[in-house]
Amino acid sequence: MIDHMTFRVSDIARTKAFYTPALATLGYALVVEANYGGSNMLGYGTPDANTPHGHRVDTWFADGPSPYGGHPVTTGCHLCWSAPNRAAVNAFYQAAMANGGRDNGAPGLRLDYHPNYYGAFVIDPDGNNIEAVCHSPA
Repeated sequence: MIDHMTFRVSDIARTKAFYTPALATLGYALVVEANYGGSNMLGYGTPDANTPHGHRVDTWFADGPSPYGGHPVTTGCHLCWSAPNRAAVNAFYQAAMANGGRDNGAPGLRLDYHPNYYGAFVIDPDGNNIEAVCHSPA
C-alpha cells in the first residue's frame, strides 16, 4: 500500500486553487501548508483518528526542483483517487474542470477495464492525467 507521494509543481498557488476543490469532492482536505527545505508544500489528506494529526496525508505537492535532482516539475504522470460513489466522480470532474483542468475523459463507465469501472479523467495545470474512480455498481 502506498503511504504518500509527492509531485513537483510549477505554481503552488495555482496547484492549491486547482486541487483543493477537486480533492474536496473525494473527502480530502488541505491539511498541511508549509515550507520544508526551501520548498512550499501542500499536503492533502483524509480524516484518520489513528494518526498523530487526525488525518492521513497521502498526496503532497511541492514547488521548485527537488534537492535530489530530476525534473523541476512532475508532468505526464497518472494519478488516480478512489471515489466513494459515482456522484463523487462527477463532482471531482466538474470541480477540476471549473478550476483550470482540461478534459481527458468525461465521467462514465470504462467497460474495457471492468463492468463497474466508473471514472473521469482530467489534465491538471502541469500536464498530469488525474482521475477519480468508483468500482462499485451504481
